[in-house]
Amino acid sequence: MMLQINAHTKLIGLLGYPVEHSFSPVMQNAAFQELGLNYVYLAFPVSPGDLAAVLKALPAMGIAGVNVTVPHKEAVIPCLDEISPEAVYAGAVNTIVNKDGRLVGYNTDGIGFCRSLETEAGVKPEGKTFLLLGAGGACRAIASVFAFKGARRIYIANRNFSRAIGLAEDINRIRNSIATHARLIDGELVPISKECDAVINTTTVGMFPRTNESPLADPASVLKPGQVVCDLIYNPPKTLLLMQAEQMGCSILSGEGMLLYQGAEAFRLWTGEEPPVDLMRKALKQHLTKIHSNVDGTTKN
Repeated sequence: MMLQINAHTKLIGLLGYPVEHSFSPVMQNAAFQELGLNYVYLAFPVSPGDLAAVLKALPAMGIAGVNVTVPHKEAVIPCLDEISPEAVYAGAVNTIVNKDGRLVGYNTDGIGFCRSLETEAGVKPEGKTFLLLGAGGACRAIASVFAFKGARRIYIANRNFSRAIGLAEDINRIRNSIATHARLIDGELVPISKECDAVINTTTVGMFPRTNESPLADPASVLKPGQVVCDLIYNPPKTLLLMQAEQMGCSILSGEGMLLYQGAEAFRLWTGEEPPVDLMRKALKQHLTKIHSNVDGTTKN
């Protein structure tokens, strides 16, 4: 069924720079069609210099809401009328809802990852110990949700050590002494990783087209069999880190689930409807398959 766009169609957008790589339009438009909702999701490339003007125009244009992606997740905050508690702790916004002309910001990244971790890997944060690789916005969102959900300890490892220190200090304001910083150096991670239930890569190392790279120089020395190893990257669906972890007998989890569940939560915020998660997952998988067929040269459309 094709989208029927008319004067009553509610517009949802994606604000980022660039946005051509995003899978969100495929997933969200499939969900709107499945439920028969008169919505459409479009991606808008918005340069940093134009962001404030675009946000100011959203209520006047009657846009129902937007997703926000890099590089705008932090920059949008001063332009909003209100932000949710999880967005405050994450220090970033990835979803905005237009509530009668007031722009309210949310962060569904941490919630989306936790739902993926619980649903697809069977790991609930309560009482668990985690090693997070990286110290950017996604890491902050996930670590803050872990802290609220009762994780036992959170290790934050980053090559820029000062960023790891700063993020650990921020997380400890949620729950005292839960977070510890570390350098993203294999030798220093070995004793830390051995006590961790899950290792999570929140960096972009290994993302297409740099698929021959891994955030760990020697995964065999850091990871342990039976551990859950996660990568927020969803293109490729199985990164070098995940392939190495799988060979060691670890359980693996790609970023596809986080993309799915953060998008499902955003859908719920915009529409007030329960998202068709299975249909959204199917749309994502089909799109990923098509993309990788094109890359391999087997499909030319």
